[in-house]
Amino acid sequence: MKKVFLVMSLVAALSIAKAQDGGSNAIKINPLSLFLATGNVAYEKATAANQSFQLGVFYSGVKLSSLKYTGFGITPEYRFYLAGHKEVMDGVYLAPFLRYQNFKIKDTDTKEKVTFSSFGGGALLGWEKSWSSGFVLDLFIGPAYNSGTVKAESGSNEEHFDISGGIDGFGLRTGLSLGFRF
Repeated sequence: MKKVFLVMSLVAALSIAKAQDGGSNAIKINPLSLFLATGNVAYEKATAANQSFQLGVFYSGVKLSSLKYTGFGITPEYRFYLAGHKEVMDGVYLAPFLRYQNFKIKDTDTKEKVTFSSFGGGALLGWEKSWSSGFVLDLFIGPAYNSGTVKAESGSNEEHFDISGGIDGFGLRTGLSLGFRF
């Protein structure tokens, strides 16, 4: 009974918030990232009539035999809505972004571990559509640059690698997100 009351209270609070602020928040997921065993969630908040701030986070984890892969990242971005309705969460936008990523592959049998971490940024061109039902569709693409390091550990030995080609340097960030505006 407590859970039912809690859920009903949450729905009521979200409904009131939507009525009061005209839907200045959105929670979104990237369903395509599930094919890569990754959960990707973003929260977008309006900061002006045609600008918003979005914070995205992801976590990934897979274990195959003795290999265990984990990763996480955080991506803040600021969006400027320029065309279409020229309002938050409804139209074409430009968005500069930053991104931090950290990935680990560990062999549980040999205790060898490889860690990759990177920091970078870029700019997106996107299109976001909000419907009166609250449903949100967000499509984006843009150039990105990452600067990263790879560190391998084998027992007490540690090695650093010079990396390039896809994970260190220029790349492309693209995606599709689905969510709800409230």
